[in-house]
Amino acid sequence: MAETINTIALGVIEGITEFLPISSTGHLLVAEKWLGERSEFFNVAIQAGAILAVVLIYWRRILTLFTRFDQPENRDYLFKLIVAFAVTGAGGLAAVKLGFKLPEHVLPIAIAELAGGVLILLIEAYFGRKPQTGAVTWSVAIWVGIGGIVAGVFPGTSRSAATIFAAMIAGLTLRPAATEFAFLVGIPTMFAATGLEYVKARHAGPITENWNDLAVGFVVSGIVAFIAVKWLLRYVQSHRFTLFAWYRIVLGGALLGLVASGTIN
Repeated sequence: MAETINTIALGVIEGITEFLPISSTGHLLVAEKWLGERSEFFNVAIQAGAILAVVLIYWRRILTLFTRFDQPENRDYLFKLIVAFAVTGAGGLAAVKLGFKLPEHVLPIAIAELAGGVLILLIEAYFGRKPQTGAVTWSVAIWVGIGGIVAGVFPGTSRSAATIFAAMIAGLTLRPAATEFAFLVGIPTMFAATGLEYVKARHAGPITENWNDLAVGFVVSGIVAFIAVKWLLRYVQSHRFTLFAWYRIVLGGALLGLVASGTIN
């Protein structure tokens, strides 16, 4: 029973943090210090539950992109999504080949949270004052793909933060448009990551994952993510991302304090 409660808690944490620019991976790794360590396959699989929530939110947009392929604007947007995904995928595979793994200690996550918060403040201060444009250019697609690589290599960065702000730096300064493009790129990216982890787990030997816990985490993260994303999409219509920057700075500082005191490692 206690294990199920811990799994639900991890699903809630994943659902809230996957699409807010505060790093779901970082939050999960820290939470597992108290709720029990889980496999990378478990973490990526419950992330897929959160991604499914985005599919449900954007299903009309996704359907239009594929069924109205004859329209130049849809075709162009879809091709740019594919390019962004391809850049992230190529970089992710290279990172795997080079041996990049999730950290086992909190210190790099604390540093990433703190540094990311400062960067968000700087990006908002500079690019937030520029004229708002919703044009998705090829530069935006490439930069978003690179942002996905950065998030994969440096846990605690936040995939949503890295891709959203990469889009803003590349000129997509209209926050709802940057958020939508980043989230749509995240759909194939995270499903591919889940598939890769499954293949790795199969090659490593019999999968010993608790499938009941995995199902609970998947469903909980999906439901919570649906609510969180709906809220975020309304929020960015009229607000900047500075709230999340200050949250990251406070969290990063608190984690550094806990590491320095020896409370967590």
